[in-house]
Amino acid sequence: MEPKVLHEKEGHLFWITINRPEKMNCIDAETEDLLVDAWREFKDDENAFVAVITGAGERAFCSGADLKDYLRKVSGSPTYLRRRAYDGPGFGGFTRGIDIFKPIIAAINGVCFAGGMEVAAAADIRICAAHARFGCLERRWNVGLGDGGTQRLPRIMGLGNALYYIVTGKEFEAAEAMRVGFVNEIVQGKDLMGRVKELASMICEFPQGAIRVDKEAAIRGIGTPLAEGLRIESMLFNTLLSTHDFYEGPRAFVEKKKPEFDNE
Repeated sequence: MEPKVLHEKEGHLFWITINRPEKMNCIDAETEDLLVDAWREFKDDENAFVAVITGAGERAFCSGADLKDYLRKVSGSPTYLRRRAYDGPGFGGFTRGIDIFKPIIAAINGVCFAGGMEVAAAADIRICAAHARFGCLERRWNVGLGDGGTQRLPRIMGLGNALYYIVTGKEFEAAEAMRVGFVNEIVQGKDLMGRVKELASMICEFPQGAIRVDKEAAIRGIGTPLAEGLRIESMLFNTLLSTHDFYEGPRAFVEKKKPEFDNE
């Protein structure tokens, strides 16, 4: 039997696949534990630059939690639950507490429901197949958004749109997801992985230091006053000053030559 999560590195790309197509790639306790391991491996591997999260098959990206099994994952003592709230790692292995500042792309290859939307929302870039569908369907069973939905969706699509989908549990199509800003691109299903690989490979060609610093500044600055956000940005930018790559890029531009980056 294949594992419930597949992960492999292809050059600097790190592919993570929820491998339960027969269950619409819903996440049970075992799947989440495997996702935690995969995300930690990506975070700690300095030679892995970009992660892609997707689902196996063509029907589903992730349909949320496996309600037959997942409840035991989120039960426990108050001490455990308080620790889980702050330390994560959250649903899908990276939605809370793990702090990955490398780029993450969600390749949404089918239905993206409930917790699946929270997983997608935790990515930086979302590209979906034309047949993908979205929705906070857990509304129907009195399950709340406990892994970033109430916080990330308003930041991505605006409070009005987010509350509309959260409160109504409306199922909606790829074109609507694009209209409200939840996805960045729509492609035909057969072209999805090719497009995602193309984009991820392009990002891998860039020097990575500035990308990671800028992502971290954007994430840490959300919700802070502008003055504090500017301090965060400056502090993180200044960490680039001691690196070879910071000087190599401008030097190569001035000298009209190809830069030679360390890519750290």
